Amino acid sequence: MEWAAFIAWVVTALFGFVMLTVWLKRGGMQQRESARIRPALILSHFLLAAGGLVVWIVYLVIDKDALTWVAFAALVVVALLGWTMFFVWAKQRQTSAQPAIVPAGGSAEQGFPVSVVALHGVAAVTTVVLVFLTAIGVGS
Repeated sequence: MEWAAFIAWVVTALFGFVMLTVWLKRGGMQQRESARIRPALILSHFLLAAGGLVVWIVYLVIDKDALTWVAFAALVVVALLGWTMFFVWAKQRQTSAQPAIVPAGGSAEQGFPVSVVALHGVAAVTTVVLVFLTAIGVGS
């Protein structure tokens, strides 16, 4: 179970890295409007997710069960940040369907491919579930 969680986490990270790259290339760090994903939010999401993955790798190496709960706690925070960003992104997509409201130049996150957002979300939910199942001892 722990290896399935690791693979799901890496897949999630790869899709997330694609979105982070798009966001950075489209000037995401310069965004300041409240209706856009703020740099602090996206960078916190990325850093906490990466830190949690490092904790998971350490768990795989030393097999200390307490680390599964540390990783799960990190994932809960990462998921809350991710949902927050998803709702900002979804609201922008809804607004962009109304041409009179689209901001000039659009936001950096409007460049996210819908398929990548969806796959990142599905992989993330899978990761959270697998980490939780590992933490409670399923499959041991």
